[in-house]
Amino acid sequence: MKKVRIGIVGLGFMGTTHFRIYRKLKNAEIAAVSDLDPAKLAGDISKVVGNISEEDNSKPLDLEGVKAYSKVGDMLKDASIDIVDICVPTPDHQKISTEALKKGKNVFCEKPVCRTLREVEDLAVCARKSGKFFNAGMCIRAWPEYFHVSNLYKEGKLGRIRSAFFRRLSPDITGNSWKNWFMDGNLSGGALLDLHLHDTDFIRFMFGRPKAVTSFGVNSVRSKGGTDHVITNYHFDDCLIAAEGGWAANKKVPFEMSFQMVFEKATVRLAGEGYRIYWENGQVETPQVGDSALPTGWHKELSYFVDCVEKNVQPEKYQNLSEIIDSFKIVMAEQESVDGGKTVSIKY
Repeated sequence: MKKVRIGIVGLGFMGTTHFRIYRKLKNAEIAAVSDLDPAKLAGDISKVVGNISEEDNSKPLDLEGVKAYSKVGDMLKDASIDIVDICVPTPDHQKISTEALKKGKNVFCEKPVCRTLREVEDLAVCARKSGKFFNAGMCIRAWPEYFHVSNLYKEGKLGRIRSAFFRRLSPDITGNSWKNWFMDGNLSGGALLDLHLHDTDFIRFMFGRPKAVTSFGVNSVRSKGGTDHVITNYHFDDCLIAAEGGWAANKKVPFEMSFQMVFEKATVRLAGEGYRIYWENGQVETPQVGDSALPTGWHKELSYFVDCVEKNVQPEKYQNLSEIIDSFKIVMAEQESVDGGKTVSIKY
């Protein structure tokens, strides 16, 4: 069987996470990696850390048979590479994605897709013109519990939504990135764009387009010039939907991602008790939504994208370019609301 050949750009937390996932996919082969750090290109990832990682990075990556490039442009010249997986700092996403698409590569780009709305829109135009496939790392759409509840809702099994509240809270990640770039709000967009965006995007995925947002946030608690903690109300007609996200807590605080959604027929929670559905008739259900082979949204989104490239099928199970642009417009409206202290209507 001819395997889909992968080139990974950036061997930080997400790049090494993707590396391990591709290694376990039967129809994928890591052909090349690219990074500016010679140590990482030699497999040494001992300095790589993440806010929810349980991997032991003291063990070097097995790079046998994998080409190593210090310049991504050289890697993009490799005609045998089918997918370029981009896991570098956000300001470089548009340039590398565009170059890869123009070189005839399919592209998987980590979130946030770009730093500005103009960059996202320009990249979408390039992706459409290229005829190649493009997906972004909006992994929460594919995360088992989130995907399961969204399907129940869309199938009408839960009834109408009454209220939903999402939380994504990280400890301080100062020092967790190359040259500490996360802590420069001009580069990362702070926790609002790099972390909270996940829940904004999932709300768009599950409930559609909010009319407006009202957001409250605090800036420069951990980063310089970034919104480090935010609470947003998303304006829908007949329900209350809100989300909280941030990385302002200290390094000893555990990471949390949770939700509570109240529907006509049930309340669905992902919290300390795990993932449960509390039906209005009194029944409590604990759905088994995990997959030992593909246990996280990272695994599911990458496996799906590889499958689509292998079969030449447009990847739209979890996202499309229009939805990516929508989510970016929403989170940028949140930033405007935080900065201006006002409700911001969203123009789609």
